[in-house]
Amino acid sequence: MPQAPDLWTWLLIPAIGGVIGWSTNWLAVKMIFRPIRPVRVLGFRLQGLVPRRQQDLAKAIGRVVGAHLVEHQDIVRSLDEIDLAAALGSVLDRGLGPKIGELRSLPLIGGFLTEERVGDIKQSIVRGVLQHKAAVLEEIERGLERGLDVPRLVEQKVAAFAVERLERLILEVASRELRAIVVLGGLLGVLLGALQVGYLWLRG
Repeated sequence: MPQAPDLWTWLLIPAIGGVIGWSTNWLAVKMIFRPIRPVRVLGFRLQGLVPRRQQDLAKAIGRVVGAHLVEHQDIVRSLDEIDLAAALGSVLDRGLGPKIGELRSLPLIGGFLTEERVGDIKQSIVRGVLQHKAAVLEEIERGLERGLDVPRLVEQKVAAFAVERLERLILEVASRELRAIVVLGGLLGVLLGALQVGYLWLRG
């Protein structure tokens, strides 16, 4: 019967396998982002996956966001949740306030533009707009379709990000999963090392 490996063999080979598995997976995760700038190593050009493919990544994210996550209708539906009456009142206050102040300084018109009458005019304007709220939102949606290219906008934003910022964003979302990949590499290395010792034992 083959002689059983000693304790050090059972410990050392799985430990070496664990270190190799952990370190290779750690290096693979690091190379998702690093090196940021291309470097030459033994004649090979090395650069992290994210910095090398940032433009392609930006296009893919823009396409997904524009096609599946944020559409013009979604933006319009969000606008529908806004208190349009309050928003219009605030805009009218800012827009009409200076002009009304000028008109009040005129001899004849000034006496007519009392606070009560000005308030009534503003309320009439707001009510008139709210009566056609659906039509207003439709016009906004048409304007967004013509002027807001969500995929292109997202693509430009992502493409302009510094790689370090992209790295932070990705790690905020996936740091636990990336750590799990590294740990799993170590565990698989230990398991393979133990299996190798057992195999050599049975063969010997």
